[in-house]
Amino acid sequence: MGFTLVLIVLLVALMIPLTAVVLDSQVGRALAARMERDRQLAEPGSNDRLTALESEVERLGRELQRLDEESVFLHRLLESKAPPEQLPPGDPEA
Repeated sequence: MGFTLVLIVLLVALMIPLTAVVLDSQVGRALAARMERDRQLAEPGSNDRLTALESEVERLGRELQRLDEESVFLHRLLESKAPPEQLPPGDPEA
């Protein structure tokens, strides 16, 4: 169970910078430009939908930042964790 948790934390920690790189790349900017262009051509009633999508993107950005901070904290916690205490040697006569 502990290995699975570490694996999940590691996966999330690796996905955060990858997602940031993709969103900040030319592909991400092209998608944003396309969305803006489509917005201008869209129906008048779709403004509410676009506003909802923009707020969802902002929420996801905050969530991504929170997960990044969490992964940094967990990484530091795992690095600073002291090794488990060793059990005292058993009775040699037993």
